[in-house]
Amino acid sequence: MKLCITGGGTGGHLMIAGALVEAATANGHEVIFIGSKTGQDRKYFATHSAFSHVYFLETTGVVNQKGFAKFKALFKVLKAFFISIALLKKHNIRAVYSVGGFSAAPASFAAISRLIPLFIHEQNAVIGKLNSLLKPFAKRFISAYDKNSPIKGYPVKEVCFINSRVREELKTIIFLGGSHGAKAINDLALSIASELQKRDIKIIHQAGEKDYDRVKSEYEKLGIKVELYAFTTELQSLIKTSDLAVSRAGASTLWELCANGLPALYVPYPYAAGDHQFYNAKFIVGNNLGWCEREGEGLKNKLLSILKEDLREKSEALLKYSNKDVASKMIRDVIEVVK
Repeated sequence: MKLCITGGGTGGHLMIAGALVEAATANGHEVIFIGSKTGQDRKYFATHSAFSHVYFLETTGVVNQKGFAKFKALFKVLKAFFISIALLKKHNIRAVYSVGGFSAAPASFAAISRLIPLFIHEQNAVIGKLNSLLKPFAKRFISAYDKNSPIKGYPVKEVCFINSRVREELKTIIFLGGSHGAKAINDLALSIASELQKRDIKIIHQAGEKDYDRVKSEYEKLGIKVELYAFTTELQSLIKTSDLAVSRAGASTLWELCANGLPALYVPYPYAAGDHQFYNAKFIVGNNLGWCEREGEGLKNKLLSILKEDLREKSEALLKYSNKDVASKMIRDVIEVVK
């Protein structure tokens, strides 16, 4: 069957797209991708992807635009909508899967206009505005946070489960600020580094390219040896060796840590749309799977208290909660609905 996956803009959306295309092609289906020239879409899929064809259209986000900029953004979406209609027809697409983000708008509306079944995955606990608009037209709406979702769990790469293990003792802590880094998490790591050294706890730290030099200099002043990265493509192996994480609460990172069985203190990005990172983390805390603390003076004390916690309990709960083969289940569901 020929399928289309659309959406992106941010790494979180695109990681879901990557998991879905791997599952689809493994089962013999052909998949195309329709994304945007703006955002990270081309960085992920321009080369070396499992998609048979990839298309990057001229679109930008609409929601945060004002005045003439909003009109211009809407015009780009309209133009991309007609291009998407032609692409869906050209490739004889039988179903479209939206992974969210502004990149998803043209192909999603094109699917609706051509009566092609539309499927949606919502990555965050707070539903995005585009997904809210499209939800009534979708054959399926999948969300790890929705108890009524027909498929439970979150699609992550198989390597997360392969690397999973129960954490029993805190020997290594990893600080994750995302690819761009997070000053609050970087400052937290620096403020607690001496205490971690006293406890003989190894520090792994992804500081982000913009803040790397400052963080490196501060560690040197403290005389503390750490495994420090600006950015790394070996994140999965670093997560595998870690026993506790301090991280932003972007959905893909959050669920990858869960699948790995790695307990985490989540520090939500305070300016995320709809405060969705806080609600992502709140869901984890509500299920007794981890911890959450907003940026502020209480952050260091929160982490110090977690150092005394029993990691095994949280780690085992994470592994029980995480569902394998979610991407494959999503693809099989598409095939059943279309047939």
